[in-house]
Amino acid sequence: MSMPGPAAGSEHAVVDIDGPLAWREQGQGDAVVFLHGLGGSRTSWEPQLSDLSDSFRCIAWDMPGYGASQPVAPLTFAAVADAVARLLDAAGVHRADLVGESFGGMHALHAALAHPDRVGRLVLANTSPAFGLDGTDASEWRTARLTPLDAGMTPADIAEDVLTAIAGPGLSSGMLAMRVAGFARIPADGLRAAVECLPTHDVRDRLRGISAPALVVAGELDAETPVTYSRILADGLQDSELVVLNGVGHLAVSEAPRTFNGLMRRFLEPRTLHHVGRK
Repeated sequence: MSMPGPAAGSEHAVVDIDGPLAWREQGQGDAVVFLHGLGGSRTSWEPQLSDLSDSFRCIAWDMPGYGASQPVAPLTFAAVADAVARLLDAAGVHRADLVGESFGGMHALHAALAHPDRVGRLVLANTSPAFGLDGTDASEWRTARLTPLDAGMTPADIAEDVLTAIAGPGLSSGMLAMRVAGFARIPADGLRAAVECLPTHDVRDRLRGISAPALVVAGELDAETPVTYSRILADGLQDSELVVLNGVGHLAVSEAPRTFNGLMRRFLEPRTLHHVGRK
């Protein structure tokens, strides 16, 4: 597959690539791969791609079974980690920084463990080292998220209610509309598979094996993945920095995009060997 680039006459044009793994990209430079959450897709990262494409080749995927990407069966964290490596192959990239939101942050951790030679730095937003750190029952969690689908509703039907429930008060109407559109691209079967997969996440005993420098971003008001989860994650990693955003819920990348993008730019732009240091 030829490596896609910007359209003629536009240095930072958006390019969509459909195939077994589908992605959207914008910009040129060192590759940064964006891994969306349970209720997202490649279009959920518009504020990041439009802002950061002046310095980076920004690549936002549809994870397997989402958007235009073909599913893998069974969907496991190991399978998704391997799919991240295949995405890099398809895009002609040997090594990339990974930015993951929530479920996507979990994928970034598994990819860093399975393919450390392919991963540079990690930006981990509103995520966790393991499911159920607050005692959440996996069966009850799955049932709550699958019941609407079992009743015949589609991801598009539930998108606005779900996103509004997990966001903080600062999510603008424009950002909400963008996120709803990204959620609506999820096939029902893809969401089902992801809901079955997510509660199996637990890398607590392997965090110290991740050498990639990591920026961990938490939302002060995030009830889905509370700040305590991010502290456990940051403390377990070899080389990490934790930033807590005041007044922000579970969708930090969309609730406070300017702040989030500034943190990313500071963390990713130095191309020399970079260590953020322990707390």
